[in-house]
Amino acid sequence: MAQYRYTECGLDNVIIDGVEFIKDDFGEEVVCIPNVNDLHIAITKVILEQKASMSGRELRFLRTELGLTQAQLAELVRREPLSISRWERGECPLDSNAEALIRIYAMQTLKMDNVAVKDIISWCVTSAAKPPIHIDGSDPDNYRPLAA
Repeated sequence: MAQYRYTECGLDNVIIDGVEFIKDDFGEEVVCIPNVNDLHIAITKVILEQKASMSGRELRFLRTELGLTQAQLAELVRREPLSISRWERGECPLDSNAEALIRIYAMQTLKMDNVAVKDIISWCVTSAAKPPIHIDGSDPDNYRPLAA
């Protein structure tokens, strides 16, 4: 079992611990990641509960996991679709009020544990540096975040 930087999800800060590498038909070592849907749910939960503002890539990941288009997300937060596009590309910072609303919507949609709105609002602040997202991949039937 080893670590794997999981960039296939569109994020460059996700590390899965305990993945299995196998040899393909050409003898190359490749990673085996079963149950990708549950892995993405675990990543989503980390993004929603992190105590720092989301990056543009994290917003795009979250939006696609929720099955929303940029236009649908823009309607939810009462902004223009161009704002969503700019936030996702990192051209301008994500508005903290919109981010809080997006987190609340996502948590309700995913039926996550109740978190106080006051706490969610306090998490939507710009942070100098965020630690990588570490996921325990040793049991693909039970992906779970590891402490940073």
